[in-house]
Amino acid sequence: MEAPRDEFMREAIRLSIEKMQAGFGGPFGAVVVKDGRIIAHGFNQVTSTNDPTCHAEVDAIRKACRELGTFQLDDCDLYTSCEPCPMCLGAIYWARPRRVFYGNTKQDAAAIGFDDQFIYDEIEKPLAERQVPMTQLLRDEALAGFRAWEAKEGKTEY
Repeated sequence: MEAPRDEFMREAIRLSIEKMQAGFGGPFGAVVVKDGRIIAHGFNQVTSTNDPTCHAEVDAIRKACRELGTFQLDDCDLYTSCEPCPMCLGAIYWARPRRVFYGNTKQDAAAIGFDDQFIYDEIEKPLAERQVPMTQLLRDEALAGFRAWEAKEGKTEY
């Protein structure tokens, strides 16, 4: 029987506070649940690891996938203390959990200095207008990798 959703969210919130106070990073926690039990805990470790991708959701997804031996979180739920940022949202869609539950909103995060709106705004701009310049190089050579993928026998699609 599945434990109450509130308990899973409380665990994500607990992690967000405990790990932030311990100096790992920002106040964000997450857990992945499968079959009514937590299979992975994640928390923000951006500043302690000097890894800008080590957000709570990404940490939890990585750990859950290792635990399950798969790159997809079929039949799993993700509980996160805050509405996912654009990077985490992308990771969530790639991991394909069944559902996501969140506590704080992105507006709550922005109010304490974690404002991701500029990323959402950048995504909407043409490449030439983005703050980080993006220049295409050697497309014909790069396509060789894609052709090799198309021809590869026994590949695992995802």
